[in-house]
Amino acid sequence: MRDPKERLRAILDAISRIGRYAARGQAAFEQEERIQTEVVYHMQLIGEAAVRLGNAVHESHPEIPWAQIVAMRNVVVHEYFGVDLQEVWRTVERDLPVLKQQVEALVKRLEEQGYGG
Repeated sequence: MRDPKERLRAILDAISRIGRYAARGQAAFEQEERIQTEVVYHMQLIGEAAVRLGNAVHESHPEIPWAQIVAMRNVVVHEYFGVDLQEVWRTVERDLPVLKQQVEALVKRLEEQGYGG
């Protein structure tokens, strides 16, 4: 079983991977199916890791928008062909940098508390 820090690091890794693809810009994202697929896949991983953190972590850290993260995961998993790529791009630009900072801060707090992994 993975501890919360491992799942949080998985979120950070997925954000980093999305960043590498997003660095090519919105036009490349809109035109290249491979970039779209990679970004959507890693958003799915972020959501899956968030789900598996569980309610205790979610409730202890309400500053992180867990419900929205899980909702995005549900959309990209269950509505794959209906995914709004413009909304995905907005999420990449607007939300992921903030999420990265929040998750990094949470990992640091857990490390300072001597919590697992």
